[in-house]
Parts: sequence; C-alpha cells; structure tokens
Amino acid sequence: MEFRRLGRSGLTISEIAFGNWLTHGSQVEEDAAHACVRAALDAGITTFDTADVYAGTKAESVLGRALAGQRREGLEIFTKVYWPTGPGRNDRGLSRKHIMESCTASLQRLQTDYVDLYQAHRYDSTVPLEETMTAFADLVRQGKVLYIGVSEWNAEEIAAGAELARELGIQLISNQPQYSMLWRVIEDEVVPTSEQHGLSQIVWSPLAQGILTGKYLPGQQPPPDSRGGHAEAGGSMKRFLRNEELLTRVQDLVPIAADLGLSMAQLAVAWVLQNPNVAAAIIGASRPEQVEDNVKAAGVTLEADVLARIDEVLGDVVERDPAKVQRGA
Repeated sequence: MEFRRLGRSGLTISEIAFGNWLTHGSQVEEDAAHACVRAALDAGITTFDTADVYAGTKAESVLGRALAGQRREGLEIFTKVYWPTGPGRNDRGLSRKHIMESCTASLQRLQTDYVDLYQAHRYDSTVPLEETMTAFADLVRQGKVLYIGVSEWNAEEIAAGAELARELGIQLISNQPQYSMLWRVIEDEVVPTSEQHGLSQIVWSPLAQGILTGKYLPGQQPPPDSRGGHAEAGGSMKRFLRNEELLTRVQDLVPIAADLGLSMAQLAVAWVLQNPNVAAAIIGASRPEQVEDNVKAAGVTLEADVLARIDEVLGDVVERDPAKVQRGA
C-alpha cells in the first residue's frame, strides 16, 4: 500500500480507501462485509469511508462492528452528513441542528469517540454557509471531528467554503467527487480550485460502479450476481448500462490492461491515482477477492503513452461537463 497526504493537512491516508456505499447493510450479509473489511486491513488499507445515509444508517453500524478491536490510532475513519436520516424536517441538510445531532449518532454507530474526516455530503443552498461551517468548526474544537471535507461541491462552493473555514480557524482539506476514466467532470474547474485552496480529491466510483471491470457487455443483460443486476444497486448505473457505444469502448480497454499485466479493475483504479490532486480512490466490495484485486493498483504508474491510448479508445463517451458535478449519487 502507498500513502498520501490529504490536502495541505498533516493527515496521511492510504491511497486506496475502503468504502461501503451500497454494500454494508444492504447488498451483502454482515459476515461478508466483515470479511471484506478484514481483507482491506490485511492489504494495508487504513482509510475507511462511509456515510450516515448509507443503507439507512446501517452501513455505519456494520463498519463500526467490523473495525471493533482495531487500534483506533492506526485508522482513518470518514463519514458524511446531509441526506435524510429520519422523517423529521430537521433530519436532513446542513443546519447546525442536523449536523450536531447526526455527528453524535454517527459516532455511536461507528463505536468511536471521533471521526478523522467529517464531510458535507452535498452543498445545502437552503442553509447559510456560515451556519454550516461554524457547526463544523465547533465539532473540531470539541474533538469529535479532526478534519472537514465536502462531497460533490462545485468549484465556486469549494472556494467559498475554504475561505470561510480559514476565517473560522479550521481547514477544509478534501472533496469527494465521482471520478473515473468515464466521468471526468471535476478536471476543468473543481481540481484547479481545490489545488488553489489546499484540498485533495477522495474519489468515489473509480470503476464507474463496476462498468470499468469489463463485465458488462453490449447487447447483454447484466450478470445476475453483479451490481448491475441488483435491483437497488443497479439503478444508479443505468446511464452507463444503456449506452452500448460506451460498453463497446470499455471492451476495447481490455488489451491495454492485458499488455500491462493488470486486471481491468486495477487499470481503472490506477488511472484515477495518476491525477496528483487525488489522495485516494475509494473501492467497494461484496467479496474479499475484489479487495485483493483492486489494491494491486497501489503504486502503479501509467506512462504517458498508455494514458493517451486510453483517451483514444474512449473518445467522446467520456463525460466532461462541469455542470454535472453534483448529479452523482
């Protein structure tokens, strides 16, 4: 495993992080979830990412149980706040009330006194940014949160949040966007702004939710045991699965991976890690073997001619529109 600093902070994280969106508490049984976490730990992963909303709060609880007994100082545990976690009007968003209450609940579910990174899961235009950032600053000063991040904020929102955080005496050190060979909407605006303000990217879906593994073939139904064949999980993949041209281009990446001695998943994870503003790629897994395969992308360098060949193969199926930053899951 390789490690990178997160933003301009002193926090070091594993460049491959383990995330449990759509798996723990929903798609896989708890024993399988624990086996995947053990595989991640055995592979040298120290960074674990979740969110209060995943599986209706169950994912945090599963992760908390899976990590119980581990040396807390040797882990970096990340979670998020924004999406609804209850039926009430204040059980959502980035108000002070919801942030404070959600953080307390997350800590209980995760069985920890603090989280290393607390992230605003989306931008909340209905709440003054000052209220949100002040609540985050108070959590930092209370010792419940060590660092602050955001997820799927656009460049303008990141700049405003970072400036206000500095005024409050805290650091905004990360953004968590969707990013892959197929989804590059952060490159033109979000990455340069993040670099200017001292944020790194912690990217989710480097495999484009499994599309870049090459298992989904044009003109064929998704394998029944795959995420694309799962009634709940597959819904978020429809924009990829319906695009036969895209699926055909992905198959054209297979020889590139083979030439490098990499699996398709390893090629996809290695690709996002070539971006110097990316501190970590989040991988998910329903089986330990998937973790063991993905982590082999750590430390892989893709030469310029390989990157050019990938761009040539994918061509215009790549999404680059910065306006689509906040349309991810």
